[in-house]
Amino acid sequence: MENNNIKTISFIIPCYGSAKTVGTVINEIDEVVSKNDKYDYEVVAVNDCSPDNVWEVLKEIARANKKVKIINLTKNMNRPGAVMAGMTYCSGDYVLLMDDDGQCPMDKLWELMKPMEEGHDVASAKYTEYKQSKFKSFGTIVNRKMSEIIMEKPKDLSFTNFMVLKKYIVDEILKYKNPYPYISGLILRTTRDIVNVQMEERERITGHTTFTFKKMLNLWVNGFTAFSIKPLRISTIIGFITAAIGFVYGIYTIVHKLITHSNILQGYSSLMAVLLFVSGIIMIMLGLIGEYLGRIYISINNSPQFVIKEKINFNQGEENE
Repeated sequence: MENNNIKTISFIIPCYGSAKTVGTVINEIDEVVSKNDKYDYEVVAVNDCSPDNVWEVLKEIARANKKVKIINLTKNMNRPGAVMAGMTYCSGDYVLLMDDDGQCPMDKLWELMKPMEEGHDVASAKYTEYKQSKFKSFGTIVNRKMSEIIMEKPKDLSFTNFMVLKKYIVDEILKYKNPYPYISGLILRTTRDIVNVQMEERERITGHTTFTFKKMLNLWVNGFTAFSIKPLRISTIIGFITAAIGFVYGIYTIVHKLITHSNILQGYSSLMAVLLFVSGIIMIMLGLIGEYLGRIYISINNSPQFVIKEKINFNQGEENE
């Protein structure tokens, strides 16, 4: 009877370049959860086609601990794709997303879980200070502002990589079958019952971030185009403003010519500046429209969010080893 009251937490860990750290992270999960008799756990670690030997490390851990379930992807899908793979195969009452580098403060787990026990849908850590590079901090700020404008995320709400969701929220998120998943956007379109929990982010155990400029750019573009047509509306407004400026300037030029009877040609530099500005605006708009059309095309072709090569420690019939 007592066992029926035990809730299970599924820890989803996307793994990339973390052969030296993921073992420590999983050991701490086991240590922290084992001290609380109200909860059990499973770990779903997803190898996102890491260039190091993290898959071999995960297989050793999975052999020793059957609560550790591991998934091997055929190609790198970046964090959102790996998270969607983990969500697809997790089974806990609560689903906790975290990193593989040791920066997520596992010692604050029960503080993060408290809002869930109070009935909230999602709880996310909110760090008073980010222990990351200035480049990544800049990306975090831009991504936050973009979410506020494009997806109407409340300004006081913060999404981090240390976050817990109720299972029914995850089930709703998994109804999204298109490529380019954007986790924050999927959460915001599913629920607004989201709370933040203040805590301190840790330093990385070892190594350096794998969050490159390319990945940051992909994240921004994905956020811009995933769940809103606001960018298209903004481009339309910019087009109207640019056209209005050009119309007013044209009227000014005609009136000036009639009043002064001047035969002096307008400056070449200013003319070229206007042409380049307007052309640039047009190219940005066309690029934005092309991005939307490209995503529609890829979605129609049923491009997968992830492709699994191998699974270990799942139920009979679910794994292919």
